[in-house]
Amino acid sequence: MNESVVINTGPLITLARIDALDIVGDMPFCFVCPQEVRDELDEGVQAGYSQISPSWLKVLPLKRNLSPLAVISLDRGEAAVIQLASEQGILRVCIDEWKGRRAALAVGLKVTGVLGILGRAKRLGIIPAIKPFVQKAVNAGIRYDSQLVKQVLCAAGE
Repeated sequence: MNESVVINTGPLITLARIDALDIVGDMPFCFVCPQEVRDELDEGVQAGYSQISPSWLKVLPLKRNLSPLAVISLDRGEAAVIQLASEQGILRVCIDEWKGRRAALAVGLKVTGVLGILGRAKRLGIIPAIKPFVQKAVNAGIRYDSQLVKQVLCAAGE
């Protein structure tokens, strides 16, 4: 069985904006999200943004209500991603926002982001290069730390 990854709203939006959703669907992972992330994506559509509904994304409900403490420090999507991972025994989450990444690491989860997903896709031979996607992200107004981009590209041999 494929390893599961709980993915947050931000990475889904980024992947859509850089035309990389199909790449993720070709990866040997089961990507899931909590209903809160699906709700955030649907709210975006109502605000005029494109629909993001990849066929590979499975929506799972939380078993308990979100912790009020988590919602105070994180947005609902991030809090729900971390809680869903904990409830389902899923070890890896995909979160790009720094606050959410720190919170996930603090509770013992493995954290990746869009750049990590692209790096894995290249290692698996799904894409030939990461750099064109990084350039699309920059052109779309998505900001990454320049040192992080340099490290990811270097690790990928680019």
